[in-house]
Amino acid sequence: MELKTFKAIWGMPGHWDTQLKQIAEAGYTGVESGMPALEDESLFKELLQKYDLELIMLVYTSGDHKASFEEQVERAAGFKPLLINSHSAKDSMPYDEQLVFFEHALRLEQQAGIPIGHETHRGRATYTPWSTGRLLRDFPDLKIVADFSHWCCVCESMLPDQEENLKLAIQHTIHIHGRVGYEQGPQVPDYRAPEYEYALLKHERWWDEICANHNTGGRPFVTFTPEFGPPGYMHTQPFTNQPVVDLWDICYAMNQRFRERFTSQFS
Repeated sequence: MELKTFKAIWGMPGHWDTQLKQIAEAGYTGVESGMPALEDESLFKELLQKYDLELIMLVYTSGDHKASFEEQVERAAGFKPLLINSHSAKDSMPYDEQLVFFEHALRLEQQAGIPIGHETHRGRATYTPWSTGRLLRDFPDLKIVADFSHWCCVCESMLPDQEENLKLAIQHTIHIHGRVGYEQGPQVPDYRAPEYEYALLKHERWWDEICANHNTGGRPFVTFTPEFGPPGYMHTQPFTNQPVVDLWDICYAMNQRFRERFTSQFS
């Protein structure tokens, strides 16, 4: 089973050329990104080909969520991504409306012929383990992007009482976001600090279970994005707004750590 690692554009300075060049030179398989502006679309596609990078495309629903999802998926499909990662619906959306949305989403996924994972994200229909579990039980074909750091924050815990919902989520995961959350936020200041080792080990256990599920199911690869975020997500020094760590470095360090762990178990 192969490992494909992706670098998120989120928080990277510079323009498409410098960003994708840096990602390729660092040895990532591909890039995870929202859609470029219309005027940059041709350049973006050319650069993906130039640097031999695969693509995971991000979409974000808003307003009329069904129409928003349909419009974005149609455009995203034109980039021929490996998969689409969707921030889908809203946590405040009544459940009967969520059912209509996800029924429509599954139909569009089938038409597009591209796997679509719905990220476990605050503010979205998948914002808790139990809300996601309910959807997965009602829609057995629904796929998710696992970013369990959000659940740790929302639930103010490392999810000790959510084993059944976690097990179900792991079974439906098609992509991993490798960020370490904790009880008070979606991103620890530095996962390498000993005071956050407990959170790191918990997330790694979940990621191992996702990889094991892929392996048992005979899937050809696992995809992983070390998705630590810039200030706003990243902690900063008071009064200076200086980040406590370098964003590129901490993502790269997690990428290497995950690769070594994956190789030791699945290669």
